[in-house]
Amino acid sequence: MTLGRIASALLLLLILLLAACAALLHWGWTQYRAAGPLDEPVCLHVERGDSIGRVAAELDERGAIRDRTVFLVATRYTGAAGRLKAGSWLIPPESSMSELADAITRGGAGDCAAEVVYRIGVASLGVVLREFDAAEGRVAQSARFDLDGDAPPPAGLRALAQRVGTRFRVVLAEGATSWQAARSLGAVDALAGEIGGIPPEGSLAPGDYEFRTGDERAALIARMRETQSARLAAAWQARTPDIPLETPGEALILASIIEKETGLPEERARVAGVFANRLRRGMRLQTDPTVVYGITGGREPLGRGLRRSELKARTPYNTYVVDGLPPTPIANPGKASLEAAVRPERTEDLYFVADGTGGHAFSRTLDEHLAKVAKWRRIERERGAN
Repeated sequence: MTLGRIASALLLLLILLLAACAALLHWGWTQYRAAGPLDEPVCLHVERGDSIGRVAAELDERGAIRDRTVFLVATRYTGAAGRLKAGSWLIPPESSMSELADAITRGGAGDCAAEVVYRIGVASLGVVLREFDAAEGRVAQSARFDLDGDAPPPAGLRALAQRVGTRFRVVLAEGATSWQAARSLGAVDALAGEIGGIPPEGSLAPGDYEFRTGDERAALIARMRETQSARLAAAWQARTPDIPLETPGEALILASIIEKETGLPEERARVAGVFANRLRRGMRLQTDPTVVYGITGGREPLGRGLRRSELKARTPYNTYVVDGLPPTPIANPGKASLEAAVRPERTEDLYFVADGTGGHAFSRTLDEHLAKVAKWRRIERERGAN
């Protein structure tokens, strides 16, 4: 074979190799962008510090990719392998490998992290578990229960709390007391450290707080206090000029009473108006929640009606026998109650009584009020008879 023929053969071989490489690259890129084999959504967990190899192995095991080698080569070629984003990402059905790469580098089609939500209420610490439901393609409630501090946590809570990517939230209910908040936070195993005493009543902002396992309880309390301080300052800045309150502290006390008197958003400003009218006239507030707080100290709910002797007992919190506001808040009021306290509705109302529907009937005169009280008691007796 002459040198020329050898050169021609080598050239032909090189051309064939290049053509084969081009065909292979075309096939690989086509596979990378083609619809994937998933027939239902999955939730993919990417841990901080994960490697693309570990992620590819999980995707392959869960049937999300057709060819692990193609996925690894393509993600390394495009640079996606070095941009993994930690989190829990929703992978929709038929996602291509390129869409999967986008999900794990930019945050996916949606957040599908499981959650443990601790709800601090007036009477208990409720726990809600939320997990990814493949059939629904979303995160949904999987369990709900009250956590008893004397009993070990349910297995479902322990398992979810230990799962990679699980999020934790504390939700402090409007009207919960500082004692109740401190007790409940002490029962949250995912938190660490001591609170360091009961926070001042009214100083915690009700709301939703996300935290990480191992966070300090004292740090979470500090966040709640900072938020409440900011809310109170903003409300006081926007106050109606002629309200019968001298300081932000008095506004906080009145807001806590409003919070305990009504749970209806549309009533808060009107209830505040009643108390403002009474304060202007030098009338006693005569509000039952203050009497209850004087008995319980904000610990457990009273669990019964007030006795006549309790309404007459002289305590700093009994607004039936002491003038003006009680010495401290009686709960932790929410933002809406703070705003109602400093911007009360202008009415001539001086009285209100529960109407049996969750709301109240308001009156301008004592005679009108007594008639409504008698009517409501008659309805209660008729309901009891049935």
